[in-house]
Amino acid sequence: MLSRLAHVLVPAAGRLTVSCDREAAIAPGSIVAANHTSLADPAVVLAALRRLGVQPVVMAAAGLWRVPLLGGALAREGHIPVHRGDRRAARALDLAAAALDAGRVVLIYPEGGIPPRADAAEAAPVAFRSGLVRLAERTGAPVVPVGQAGARRVMSGGGAQQLAGLLTAPARRPRLHVHVGAPLTPAGDRAARTAQAHGAVTEAWRTAAARLGEPAALTVLAA
Repeated sequence: MLSRLAHVLVPAAGRLTVSCDREAAIAPGSIVAANHTSLADPAVVLAALRRLGVQPVVMAAAGLWRVPLLGGALAREGHIPVHRGDRRAARALDLAAAALDAGRVVLIYPEGGIPPRADAAEAAPVAFRSGLVRLAERTGAPVVPVGQAGARRVMSGGGAQQLAGLLTAPARRPRLHVHVGAPLTPAGDRAARTAQAHGAVTEAWRTAAARLGEPAALTVLAA
């Protein structure tokens, strides 16, 4: 349901394009790691992945399961609630590992939240939490880095700004881009693995943001 909804709604809110590295592949049992910038970007990423024939299980904030109708859909489709700072947090990794073992693709947001910014500009991914690497260590699943840009043009800022952005997006038709990188199997200690995954997602984000002419990405690419 979520992937189908995203497939329908995202093209109404913006102009989505998708690109992939030459070696990119999202095999069954892969972990897709994406950067997180806006409440809109999960829909953008799901719409892009559906174009590629992938409908992942999503690891998302547990509060979404309390939203009427949405919570029931999330539960029925096997998506995974993440209780941050709670003893139930480990349960999310158990469920994700089971989904990977069953051949599902799992979508995770390693930053663990949306940066508190008021503007609609792009910025590189912030530091990753440990969940991505712990899941990869536990399962041996490859990590597929995904970078998205443009979602902040749909929703960003405070509550009123976000609502206004969402309501006006169909008229504005902002450009959105998602780039899929080549899968990797991080190696070394946990810090090294986290750095490798962060670097790969950052590079995918740079590619996506550069496609939109975002100054932050162009500055990094030129450095």
